[in-house]
Amino acid sequence: MGFNCGIVGLPNVGKSTLFNALTATAAAESANYPFCTIEPNVGRVAVPDPRLAKLAAVAKSAKIVPTQLEFVDIAGLVRGASRGEGLGNQFLANIREVDAIAHVLRCFEGGDITHVEGSVDPIRDAETVETELMLSDLDSLERRFEQARKRGQTGDKEAKALAEVMAPLVEALREGRPARTVEFDKDRHRIAKGLQLLTYKPVMYVCNVDEPSAADGNALSEKVRAKAEAEGAGHVVVSAAIEAEIAQLGSEEEKREFLETIGLEEPGLNRVIREGYRLLGLITYFTAGPKEARAWTVRQGAAAPEAAGEIHTDFERGFIAAETIAFDDYVGLGGETAAKEAGKMRQEGRNYVVKDGDVMLFRFNV
Repeated sequence: MGFNCGIVGLPNVGKSTLFNALTATAAAESANYPFCTIEPNVGRVAVPDPRLAKLAAVAKSAKIVPTQLEFVDIAGLVRGASRGEGLGNQFLANIREVDAIAHVLRCFEGGDITHVEGSVDPIRDAETVETELMLSDLDSLERRFEQARKRGQTGDKEAKALAEVMAPLVEALREGRPARTVEFDKDRHRIAKGLQLLTYKPVMYVCNVDEPSAADGNALSEKVRAKAEAEGAGHVVVSAAIEAEIAQLGSEEEKREFLETIGLEEPGLNRVIREGYRLLGLITYFTAGPKEARAWTVRQGAAAPEAAGEIHTDFERGFIAAETIAFDDYVGLGGETAAKEAGKMRQEGRNYVVKDGDVMLFRFNV
């Protein structure tokens, strides 16, 4: 399971600069004018996890294969996008395809880049984008709600259940609240998620600050933090300019030294990934052996067969059991054989819920 995150925001807030830095490519042209990103650019990046190198060292793995994260850089949005202004329709169509939204907000004054609104105000910018997304959702949902309600009145049970989910969503949007503010039980959440509403997707605000503010943020990013906490949204402070510099460095040692000189412990990418995992409820499990040590991503609460299916559908279909060792036991005891001898390898069945850091070997028969 990949984490697919759309990078959105108003033009000229640093979206494409951040995308280029995060994916270490020049795929998205960065320029001082709106709509320099016409088609959504997709970049896949390795998810950094220090546990993987430790596993590989213990297992004497010839290769290390991290799990990956996908970023989609989506064309800048402007006021009136829900009515087709700018590249509105294209923007809205592209954003429906992602799992979560990384909303980049400009949180620095000055510089050579002209803000599309003429001034810097991240809260206003966030509300501008949110309003356009809510208007689009409401327009889409009202039509479908009326159809489902009418079918439900004729005895269509599925349509009635759908209308019951849609009703509070329509009410929230009419009141100017994003769809994600409506709380559902597990079954209704699944129905609501299937509606592909833009404002039902989890959001993290990415505050693009100037270089001196990269470690602790500033007054503008503090306002965004307060907004995010009030909404239950994610919040990350990064400097796109610093991330761009890091991306140009060749070795990990150079990157480490550069970060130390500016007082940072890690690149902004790491924080974005961690926040994305938290938002989507994702965890990592591992497989390790002489050929490779590999990280895999699954949703929190996934049972062993579902995790096996991330490797190959045959593993899930023919699942028999999972031999499981906790990461700390695997590394602390010195590998699979020692963990097994110490009684730390468990034979788990179909109902086992995978835990973050599990080192797993699947038994299957197809």
